[in-house]
Amino acid sequence: MNYNQLGKTGVLVSELCLGTMTFGGKGFWVPIGEVPQDEATQIVKSSIDAGINFIDTANVYSEGLSEIILGKAINDLGLNRQQLVIATKVRGRMGPHANQVGLTRLHIIDSVNDSLSRLELSHIDLLYIHGVDPITPIEETMRGLEEVVRSGKVRYIGVSNLPAWMMVKANDYADKMGFEKFVATQNYYSVAGRDIEREIVPMAISEGISIMPWSPLAGGFLSGKYTRTNEIAGESRRDSFDFPPVNKQKAYDIIDVMIEIGEKHNVTVAQVALSWVLKQAGVTSVIIGAKNQHQLNDNIRSVNLALSSDELLQLNQVSELSSEYPAWMISRQILGRFPS
Repeated sequence: MNYNQLGKTGVLVSELCLGTMTFGGKGFWVPIGEVPQDEATQIVKSSIDAGINFIDTANVYSEGLSEIILGKAINDLGLNRQQLVIATKVRGRMGPHANQVGLTRLHIIDSVNDSLSRLELSHIDLLYIHGVDPITPIEETMRGLEEVVRSGKVRYIGVSNLPAWMMVKANDYADKMGFEKFVATQNYYSVAGRDIEREIVPMAISEGISIMPWSPLAGGFLSGKYTRTNEIAGESRRDSFDFPPVNKQKAYDIIDVMIEIGEKHNVTVAQVALSWVLKQAGVTSVIIGAKNQHQLNDNIRSVNLALSSDELLQLNQVSELSSEYPAWMISRQILGRFPS
């Protein structure tokens, strides 16, 4: 297991991050996973034993149950808190009342206190804002985040599912005010979903912000269960929860290439898909989730797969994004900029 620098901090996180969205299974989250406490504890243990030091959850996962299960697993296993980097999130609705949602200073502070109670921890290492709040000024959000950092309850902050311009605007304001700046961005990124390469990846590399891909298997579509002749896996969350959106015909072309590469290396399609993401520019830690020990072990083995430059080129070509404006204009104009 390799360890990479978290943004511009000196903190090192494992190249794989254990995602806990499958823990619990409550309400909206049932199709994603219903891993009970005993199995979740074993998954956490196996992850730590494999060298993973980075664990990701969110207050909304199973309506808080994921955080509770993770906290109990950490305590039951007697893990050294200083060996772990724990991330959670704030924004989602956590109750029926008007102010139990969003990125207000009020909700940020309440949510952090509630998350710490569920996790049974004294602090959160990395707190992500879990999307856009269209009615709360970013200035208020940054002030609320600064308050939980200065209180010692949060060490670092990040974003999830925000556009590039909003991240830059927020960090510019934080820099001006002397506030904590975002050090990480958590985004959907897979070989079948490369949209973040248009704006977010270049911005993150330029600004020194870590990219933490979520759903690197495209919600299970790149797990190897789905092919042109097997459009319904029968044992995947995709069958009942078709998310994130995927251009399936293009994805089948990608899967065909990954099957060939997997057979050559005697590895699964999922390992090929994860290995591709691990090798992309700007990526610090790839979030993996598991419903059972077998899935976890298979995902972890992806760090041992060495794709050749030709294999990476094959995957890049079959999954290539169509050029959009202004990218095609920039490519055209840059041709005459350098001396021949």
